Amino acid sequence: MSAFRAVIDGTGGYLPARSVTNDELAAWKGLDTSDAWIVERTGIRRRHIAAEGETASDMGAQAALAALAQAGAEPGDVDAIIVATSTPDSAFPATATRIQGKLGVTRGFAFDLAAACTGFVYALGVADALVRTGQARGALVIGTEVYSRIVDWTDRGTCVLFGDGAGAVFIRGVSHDQAGGRGILSTHLHADGRHGDILSVDGGAGSNGGTGVVRMTGREVFRHAVGKLSSAVDEALAANGLAQGDIAWLVPHQANLRIIEAMGRKLDLPLERVVVTVDRHANTSAASIPLALAEATRDGRIRRDELVLMEAIGGGLTWGAALARF
Repeated sequence: MSAFRAVIDGTGGYLPARSVTNDELAAWKGLDTSDAWIVERTGIRRRHIAAEGETASDMGAQAALAALAQAGAEPGDVDAIIVATSTPDSAFPATATRIQGKLGVTRGFAFDLAAACTGFVYALGVADALVRTGQARGALVIGTEVYSRIVDWTDRGTCVLFGDGAGAVFIRGVSHDQAGGRGILSTHLHADGRHGDILSVDGGAGSNGGTGVVRMTGREVFRHAVGKLSSAVDEALAANGLAQGDIAWLVPHQANLRIIEAMGRKLDLPLERVVVTVDRHANTSAASIPLALAEATRDGRIRRDELVLMEAIGGGLTWGAALARF
């Protein structure tokens, strides 16, 4: 058994100042769509859009500062910074090192992780392993995205789905005795590259030299989502000898309200025990789960010692689940 448990000790979120409703978005971009059309299909009513010059590292640093403050931690307590993003500031240096510099962290290591909308769950798994093996005693796990810069604003099927923002958690390595059962219990990560093209970005530095935009076959993504997420949830529960009734909160990736509701039914959880932000944030990809965590811990919904299940699916295809006792 590892000497340490990875305890989520602080959460933080950041949203750009500009919030855009569906009707405002349609008028702004000249889209043939409406609030009713978008809400019916996705549950999204508004999203935040980054200001000109506002970057993933800018937003991620703000979310990280909030997480550190809630944990009562200082930059000197940070050994590792892991940033999940599909919209890095640049190919290199890593957005994580940009954030490291902005926070004034002068020790440890920092790197980016790319797993699209599943990125935060993947990053949690990496941070948990680093803590358990003693390579880090304090880690920032950040999801930060500026999807407004990689969507095709002429494609109403995709551009209305996404928003910008950042979320972060500060993870502290705590001895098993001190943790008292709290901490990340397990993470369960999966990928199947055969389905990569149903949700992807059609460009990159190593292919066509361009940035590219999001391309999605929505029905195919939806078809895979519920089945794969259900399987990951079952795997997480079985690995820890838990039943569905043990889950206090579901904090899902915020992609589509119908998928979120389906997962709530799968766990027999009423919607009031499912953290939903998709209506106000839209899909912020790797930032969606930590943003939802920050909201629900700070408003008092998620309380100490409660069992929280997180799950996500994204381009790759990638998918996964994580169980943590707060």
